Amino acid sequence: MSQPAMINRYRWYELVGIYAGIFVFLTFILAPFVEGFLVSLKPLSRLFSSPYRFWPENGSFEAYRTMWVSVPGFARYIFNSFFISIIVTAVVLALVVPAAYAFARFKFRGSGALLAAFLAVNMFSGAVLLIPLFRLMRSFGVLNTYFAMIVPGVAFLIPSAIWLLRTYMMRIPRELDEAAFVDGASHFYTLRRVILPIAMPGITVVAITTFIGSYAQQFIFALTFNSKSEYMPLPVGLFAYFGRQEVVWNELMAASFVGIAPAVIVIFFLQRYLVSGLTAGAVKQ
Repeated sequence: MSQPAMINRYRWYELVGIYAGIFVFLTFILAPFVEGFLVSLKPLSRLFSSPYRFWPENGSFEAYRTMWVSVPGFARYIFNSFFISIIVTAVVLALVVPAAYAFARFKFRGSGALLAAFLAVNMFSGAVLLIPLFRLMRSFGVLNTYFAMIVPGVAFLIPSAIWLLRTYMMRIPRELDEAAFVDGASHFYTLRRVILPIAMPGITVVAITTFIGSYAQQFIFALTFNSKSEYMPLPVGLFAYFGRQEVVWNELMAASFVGIAPAVIVIFFLQRYLVSGLTAGAVKQ
């Protein structure tokens, strides 16, 4: 007799517990975003009224309109954030793909130590290295440029990207490489024509996570290495404006939601590649 599906083996109270746990988890994750969005819809005069009302009365999208006037150069800040994230992602992929292939396929002296060093880098906060990085950027004369924000972003995102893509490439059968070598292919040709097409789901996951990571970590580097408004990414641009006078909370929330829109759009259109990349190789062929 065929065995029943695993999901059918759960009792009703176990299913209730599972879904209740998922509901509580999502509530804690999504509640700040929901509250922030509702704050952006409220008039400023009603934000601190007592008793506090969760759902806005007479809510409107007025803050989304006035925010563009209140924050000079807001569109430029969004462009800078998007541009920096795209360049960081492209550079990381160009460096990580051959490095991950080398770590996944070749055994060489010091490979384990290098991987451990990459992992250790992720344990350091960017704030710990701000002063050495600032002196380094100043010595190269690249302060107040895009370069000063791109290089640290690449350096801090490469280690996790190598670990992630290396793990994915290790799942690709070595027999493919051996078959290519028998036909006279070089390592570079094998990587470009055999491994890359198969590893595209994993590369897509690395690209998405790198883009999001770069978009999220721009504040501390840009605040330290840049003082020119034409190069400011969105987090520093909002901080520079709303931090020097009374905070207009509804406009700040509106600007924040508009600012994260590019990252949300990227995730929305690439989510199927993200899911397929995370699940590919989970089932042994």
